[in-house]
Amino acid sequence: MDSGGFGAAPGVAFMDFHCHTSASFDSLADPLAVVRAARDRGLTHLAITDHDRIDGALRARAAAIPGITVIVGEEVKTAGGDLICLFLDEAIPPGLSPAATIARARAQGALVGIPHPFDRYRGSMGNAEDEILALAALVDWVEAFNARVVGEKGNEQAAELARTAGIPGVAVSDAHSTLEVGVAATRLEGNPSTPAGLLAALPTARIVPGRATYYVRAITPFAKLVQRARGNGRIRPPGAPPDEERR
Repeated sequence: MDSGGFGAAPGVAFMDFHCHTSASFDSLADPLAVVRAARDRGLTHLAITDHDRIDGALRARAAAIPGITVIVGEEVKTAGGDLICLFLDEAIPPGLSPAATIARARAQGALVGIPHPFDRYRGSMGNAEDEILALAALVDWVEAFNARVVGEKGNEQAAELARTAGIPGVAVSDAHSTLEVGVAATRLEGNPSTPAGLLAALPTARIVPGRATYYVRAITPFAKLVQRARGNGRIRPPGAPPDEERR
């Protein structure tokens, strides 16, 4: 196994909180291929968080690939920006307020985090400082390092937000292809396979950069142009629903 910089140890988990598959409009990565790549690069837990849907994550979890735990999640496009919700049984519809989205997630026993809060190229929450601080009080973690954030400032601001709010900061790949899986992850002490287990482990979170981060930094500007085009309905992966169905 190529651990990609992560090392297994008793009572230690390596988790990616944010990863996309072909269930997302902006990815062509097969869910099972993504999970196998994560396992082969040393991850023990992978949250699949497709845009506004969970069918890809459910398929990956049902495959029960040995050596890794799949967590069903969703990147929800709220009226104020994106949120990551983990341990879902049902998809949360897009377009709700952040507070309403969090309430829907909590009703399912899910955990919630803020992705790429200061990435100006995406649907990020950090446009109004007072609002982002208030929102941080309602969630369980902030992405302090997102491998798809271009430049250092966005991640530095995110890490500072986590410190100011007094909540854990985590590292994520935000992978949209199998090549990106494992470029960053979070080291946790304990077993984050359940909501209670992850909550207990979050205070031990430590950012672990993986391999090939240079690849993500090189390709991300182009990938974001493609992502915007797909989001506007000009490009769509095979089998993806029309924009109106996704909304």
